[in-house]
Amino acid sequence: MRIAFYAPLKSPDHPVPSGDRLMARLLASALERAGHDVAVVSDFRSFAATPDEALEREGHAQAERERLRAAWNTGPRPELFFCYHPYYKSPDLFGPALCREFGIPYVTAEASYSPKRDAGAWAPHQALVADAIGLAAVNIALTERDRIGLQQAIPDGRFAALKPFIETSDFQGLPQRVDPQRLITVAMMRRGDKMDSYIMLAGALHTIRERPWTLTIVGDGPMRGEVERLFADFGPGRITWLGERGPAEIAQALASSGIYVWPGCGEAYGLAYLEAQAAGLPVVAQHTAGVPEVVKAGVTGYLTPDGDIAAFAAAIGALLAQPSLRSDLGACARRFVLEERSLDIAAARLDDILSTHLDMNT
Repeated sequence: MRIAFYAPLKSPDHPVPSGDRLMARLLASALERAGHDVAVVSDFRSFAATPDEALEREGHAQAERERLRAAWNTGPRPELFFCYHPYYKSPDLFGPALCREFGIPYVTAEASYSPKRDAGAWAPHQALVADAIGLAAVNIALTERDRIGLQQAIPDGRFAALKPFIETSDFQGLPQRVDPQRLITVAMMRRGDKMDSYIMLAGALHTIRERPWTLTIVGDGPMRGEVERLFADFGPGRITWLGERGPAEIAQALASSGIYVWPGCGEAYGLAYLEAQAAGLPVVAQHTAGVPEVVKAGVTGYLTPDGDIAAFAAAIGALLAQPSLRSDLGACARRFVLEERSLDIAAARLDDILSTHLDMNT
């Protein structure tokens, strides 16, 4: 099929890296791997920080809608419109209307619905998301928590599950030079959940500072100074700052480490966890939000109670103290991702979802 791909929060071509951009790229790649012709139909970003700004974005979206309408009236039309991650702050402002006008099937992936936004200033924008979910031939949920939430909010909607996945080619045949005492984390440095995780990680490591661990931090962002201050008193040689790195460099850094540590405060799921496991690292994270969708507790790592710094530190300490356990969990982690969460597996599942639900709705 000719598929028009659109990500209202952040285009796959956006210059700033993030988990949203990566998953948008992965979904487009999976669709292409399944044999479809995928084109990013628009780079228009509908994200708005406030309801007033959202009203302005709606006005700007009108021009983009007219541009696409003209293009589809005079040239080839897509056979499917695929929208990734619409939610109340970044709804799809033109896809549903154009799909109704041109009779094009509409699909969402990782749509998010927050019932508390049904009232108040965000309610009109929440209604746009509800409309898109109700229109969709299928809404593809990447976590069970999201699927249940969507189904409760839009009982008449159509839903399917696709587990989070990554491109594993950078990890195939990757030589491992494991340092069992080297911890590693890969995360952007920004306010909110990411900063909360850095604060928790620093606090946990302070409680086990007598252990002979070192920590590599991969990432950058506007809060880098604050993050560096959190780890400033650990002494020389304990913390290595790699900054922002490309996928191949991240894979190499992971493969030369021993344990992946990241609390994951508020994580939707966390693709970095899958990357770490693909490199053969066990994970220590919290049992919170969508993290259990990508880490198998007790099999590929440890998931500790939400907000429990002592438990998080103890889990790291247990793996540092038991190299054979670290190695066993790491091997299971690698098999889990390579055998269950690869791009090829996701492409086959995604194609099956589309085939099933588009047939049902023709």
